[in-house]
Amino acid sequence: MSRDLRKYIKDTNVRLIVGALLLLFVVGLGLIWAIYGFGAAVTGFLCLLGAFVPIALIFIALFGLDWIVKRANRDE
Repeated sequence: MSRDLRKYIKDTNVRLIVGALLLLFVVGLGLIWAIYGFGAAVTGFLCLLGAFVPIALIFIALFGLDWIVKRANRDE
């Protein structure tokens, strides 16, 4: 087992995010489907997708800026 704590933190954060998204989509939409029906579950799914669009755009912008900064600092 390696002792790279940064890799461990990164892996743990990825697992937490994936687990949270699975709970949100599977359990959340499953409960909506069980209580209100299929139409409400589809609407909930579309609302969740709409909410993740701005979040995804922010992450793409941040990763792009990180890539630019790392590439610019490599020349020094």
